[in-house]
Amino acid sequence: MAIIELDHVTKKIRRHTVIDDVTVTIQSGAITGLKGINGSGKTMLMRLVSGLILPTRGNIHINGELLGKDITFPRSIGALIENPAFLDAYSGFDNLKLLASIQGKISDEEIEDAIRRVELNPKDKKKYRKYSLGMKQRLGIAAAIMEHPEILILDEPTNALDSDGIELVRDILHQEKERGALILISCHDLHILQALSDVIYVMREGRLSPYEKEASE
Repeated sequence: MAIIELDHVTKKIRRHTVIDDVTVTIQSGAITGLKGINGSGKTMLMRLVSGLILPTRGNIHINGELLGKDITFPRSIGALIENPAFLDAYSGFDNLKLLASIQGKISDEEIEDAIRRVELNPKDKKKYRKYSLGMKQRLGIAAAIMEHPEILILDEPTNALDSDGIELVRDILHQEKERGALILISCHDLHILQALSDVIYVMREGRLSPYEKEASE
């Protein structure tokens, strides 16, 4: 079981507090969703958990190891944060193969399987620069799941996807949860987030609190 523990985590950029004294524990076995408007701190929280930035104050433990001291990054993580970014002149498969070569954990067949899971064609030679926005988003999700990570972080995974694509994301998330992954997602659309998540937290001005359904909804 994977577990992420944030203990009074604060992040300041210049004089602006973007994450304000967040304490929360996230575990595998549930899909945890983040709700909040743009600029509320959702993406920054995901960057902190992924080890891309360090907190100004407070501690983040990943499976008992202190991020930034015991480990630089979580040992097993797949992430799609903000917009997917790949090499324009490479095909989808070649982009993922290049990423996979960093750790050398998976085979070409596993890369192809990840591409098929997002309903793209791993044999397609089309260059990434010719991909539609929806195809780019699907490839980003494939990159996040291809190494079967313990921790899966997806920032707005349904961006640029139609209703079929949203349903595909839902299926993939539930498959990953059944596999035992710890899953943290964000989504600007509350109804989609409710359909995808087991537990929802709200970010407001860098502060995190459990989501409580309002009577008007």
